[in-house]
Amino acid sequence: QADRMKWADGLKVPTIEQNGDPDILWWVGCAPATDARAQKTAQAFAKILNAAGVNYAVLGKNEQCTGDSARRAGREDIFFGLASANVEILNEVGAGLASARRMRIVTTCPHCLHTLKNEYPAFGGNYEVIHHTQFINELVGAGKIQLSVTSDQYSVTFHDPCYLGRHNKIVDAPRNTLHSAGVLTIEMPRHSEKSFCCGAGGAQMWKEEEAGTGRVNEARYAEAKSTGAKMIAVGCPFCLTMMNDASKADNDSMQVKDVAELVAERLK
Repeated sequence: QADRMKWADGLKVPTIEQNGDPDILWWVGCAPATDARAQKTAQAFAKILNAAGVNYAVLGKNEQCTGDSARRAGREDIFFGLASANVEILNEVGAGLASARRMRIVTTCPHCLHTLKNEYPAFGGNYEVIHHTQFINELVGAGKIQLSVTSDQYSVTFHDPCYLGRHNKIVDAPRNTLHSAGVLTIEMPRHSEKSFCCGAGGAQMWKEEEAGTGRVNEARYAEAKSTGAKMIAVGCPFCLTMMNDASKADNDSMQVKDVAELVAERLK
């Protein structure tokens, strides 16, 4: 927990103690806060928020895991403890729908989004939760950020995270955001609400794979490669890891980046 904000070194990222009345409470998530590759997503999103002049804050050292992986792995006892503690903190800072503040929560992880939005109400936590690609799309639409769009369209295929597309029906926002950045999207055969898992779902991220005829992430990567796109765009730190691993196994034949990274690279 003490290192929860190390990813933000050199960036102006206010904590809830420093900005007690934000419009946006950014739930960073474990991977974007601690994983070296996923930290680049958090850093890119911070640059976007600051460029847009968003009134936001993060929980910092008070943020802990939502308990998503614990619940998927069947550890309801651990999930209960994490969810109860997180709801208490979120309600205390005024993130609840019943609060006069009416701040929104933005997540950089679909697993966090799903858990906060759909599973915390059973613990007394009712929040308006959106994904970072939805919020970036809002900022572009409102003219809060300007993007440099070149004439040579970069071809990208977007991999829909399970907890974004299939579970929460959020499929247009990431694509609209990519289009705003001047990116040409090429769809895989299985996409949107009918997408195919990266291989990390159901807490598989944390355990060894069972023996089978092939690896799930490599099967998905092959689908992405077959589109002829130059890059795989993702909106989930788990998907980022799994697609990066598959790319390395294929001699780094395709780049893998989060949508926030692509947008941050094109900020004017």
